[in-house]
Amino acid sequence: MLQVVCLFIPLIAAIFMPFLFKKIRNIHTGWFVLFVPLFLAIYYATFVPSISKGETAVVQFDWIPSLGISFVSYIDGLSLLFSLLISGIGALVVLYSIFYLNRKKEQLHNFYIYLLIFMSAMLGVVQSDNMITLYLFWELTSISSFLLIGYWYNRDKSRFGALKSMMITVAGGMMMLGGFVLLSLMGGTFSIRSIIEQAPLFATNDTFVIALVLILLGAFTKSAQFPFYIWLPDAMEAPTPVSAYLHSATMVKAGIYLVARFTPVFALSEVWIWLVAGIGLLTLFWGSFFAVKQTDLKGILAFSTVSQLGLIMSLLGVGAIAYHVNDAADTVFKYASFAAIFHLINHATFKGSLFMIAGIVDHETGTRDIRKLGGLMSIMPVSFTVALIGSFSMAGLPPFNGFLSKEMFLTAMLSVTEFDLFNFSTWAPLFPIIAWVASVFTFVYSFYFVFKTFTGKLQENELPTKPHEAPIGMLISPVILASLVVTIFFIPNLVTDTFVKPAVMAIQPFLYSSPEDVHIHVSAWHGFSPELWMTLGIIVVGLLLFVTLSKWQKYYNTLPEQFTLNRLYDFTVNELLGSWMTRFSGLYMTGSIRNYLGYMFTAIPIIVIATLFIKNAFVVSFEGASPIHLYQIILIFVLVIGTITTVYARSRITSIIALGAVGYTVSLFFVIFNAPDLALTQLVIETISVALFLLAFYHLPKFQKVEERTRFKFGRVFISVGVGVMVTLVALSAHSQKLVTSIAEYYKETVYSLAGGGNIVNVILVDYRGFDTLFEIAVLAIAGIAIYGMIKLRMSRKEKNHESK
Repeated sequence: MLQVVCLFIPLIAAIFMPFLFKKIRNIHTGWFVLFVPLFLAIYYATFVPSISKGETAVVQFDWIPSLGISFVSYIDGLSLLFSLLISGIGALVVLYSIFYLNRKKEQLHNFYIYLLIFMSAMLGVVQSDNMITLYLFWELTSISSFLLIGYWYNRDKSRFGALKSMMITVAGGMMMLGGFVLLSLMGGTFSIRSIIEQAPLFATNDTFVIALVLILLGAFTKSAQFPFYIWLPDAMEAPTPVSAYLHSATMVKAGIYLVARFTPVFALSEVWIWLVAGIGLLTLFWGSFFAVKQTDLKGILAFSTVSQLGLIMSLLGVGAIAYHVNDAADTVFKYASFAAIFHLINHATFKGSLFMIAGIVDHETGTRDIRKLGGLMSIMPVSFTVALIGSFSMAGLPPFNGFLSKEMFLTAMLSVTEFDLFNFSTWAPLFPIIAWVASVFTFVYSFYFVFKTFTGKLQENELPTKPHEAPIGMLISPVILASLVVTIFFIPNLVTDTFVKPAVMAIQPFLYSSPEDVHIHVSAWHGFSPELWMTLGIIVVGLLLFVTLSKWQKYYNTLPEQFTLNRLYDFTVNELLGSWMTRFSGLYMTGSIRNYLGYMFTAIPIIVIATLFIKNAFVVSFEGASPIHLYQIILIFVLVIGTITTVYARSRITSIIALGAVGYTVSLFFVIFNAPDLALTQLVIETISVALFLLAFYHLPKFQKVEERTRFKFGRVFISVGVGVMVTLVALSAHSQKLVTSIAEYYKETVYSLAGGGNIVNVILVDYRGFDTLFEIAVLAIAGIAIYGMIKLRMSRKEKNHESK
């Protein structure tokens, strides 16, 4: 039970944030929030001993059993790793935000509400076994991240970045939902575990590849893969704690999690391998290449995050090859999935610390523009040390954890050349080449970030504020993360045995029966291998490019902006969806209720009538119908004549009288059909309506001239005839084909025995439809109160105007 409750603890805590912020003004609200992720991290840490042995923890509650939707909290090696990252990094981010955000100037209750909602959403994503609940949490991450990115809503760039991220990720989420639905149709269940068990049976299904592509669209948009990465740089307008949390350790890793979780389902398809590995490599190169162009510290880190996510994604794609080789557990392909999870942990540590350092530099100097920075090493020595550790780890240098996973990445890319299926023998050499080139640019932007900021000449006159070292409270979190960067390098196997191997087992359940079967030992030295020479080449070429950066960086500006993906997005949103669609909607959004009713009453008959005939649902049968008498035909003529008179009358008094005649004629039909209650109700309503019209006669709008009112309107005739025909056909069809017994028989049998009444109409209204009637009365009461309030407000305004005069 506690396993499920923990998912919602952040949401529950969010409810109390406004009260804490309002009532306790002397203490930063973050101190109260800090206990939430700390508790969660400690709680999830208790699962480590059992999960590291290959066990799982499952708690299930039925939610919508009729649709097969249940709420399942499923913790295995993969979900536990992500849960620890979400809660552990979350605690460090909250601690950092306490010193970063000013409690007197910021609306902290809003910030922490959004952060806690996001935390619950991410935990729900990584622990949901049901695909529908996973989707709900998935979209909740998009909504909460939208609120966090747009936290400083008074800034245009913040609002733009928030909207951009939500539009792209929500669109991808809807595609993912389509993939989930197709999977459920193939497997007959929404359970991910059940889908994985049936995975070998899906490969020949016609919709298998469609589901695969749709789910990847959701993963690629969330994890900022090419070409959907464009939202991530604009999301850097969020406060730095948000960037450190969402865009390095959690939200952008949701797509990674999705690909890892569904690898056992789709790994048998060559489309999966090519898309995941290919798009991942392209994203790795694209992000690393354009990171060097950026001049904003968080912009550099944004593109570096894009490239690192591409690296992890490519490893998951290559790792899927293990499903297509003999003795996969003993081949070199086992390194790929292992390296993906290992680098995911490493990336969270060094990138989280770097984002926090970027925030510290901005906080203590007043700018993130790298062109104005430099010479901060002696002024901010602790920040420089943390930045150096994080940057060197990101560059893949020893003795930092990024070096270990980067070497395994190169090993995995070289291993692709050994695979001979799916045309890999033709294209395989490109994998290590692209990986090496991208790693060179990774080396360059890592050095670019740290040395251009902290070394060189201090430009104090360019800085808005006098630079100084950050307070100790703001340094605690990045120092802890930097310490982990170094520690993991020296004890990598403790980390991999505890966290990585159980996660790899979850990704490749058909290859391993226990985490102990993952026979991989991590070490810094592998001898004089091809990976070593590739690393030396990365360092040499990277240093050369960094030293000559000023010579070639300017060539980035020669790329035409109008051909960029951002320009395509701007055109789509601003021009196509903005200007063009605004003009198009102006053609029918006229502000006239008459026109809107015309649209609806045109579309509804067309759809209903077409459906009746296309589905062969229109059947006419007069069996059991009552005979039509002469007086009924006379009443019909009276009804029609009264209706026409109401429309074409030359005076308002004639229209009112004719309208009353129509109502009274309808009441006569109720009398004929033995419905005295309805007849009495209709008589009362018509009497009141006619009386009200006559009482309000003086205040009614000016009556139109006869010439204006009698003009023939073909469109209105078409609509009225269409609605009449539709109602007639539906009534005849419904009467002619009764597929089930009428509920009227049940009412007849039980109205006296169960409800204790003799009048069937009254009993239905009061007993069988009691709540419906109650709500109708409530609506009328609310409307009456609203009318009374408006009248009273208008009268009070008149009295004030009279007194002022």
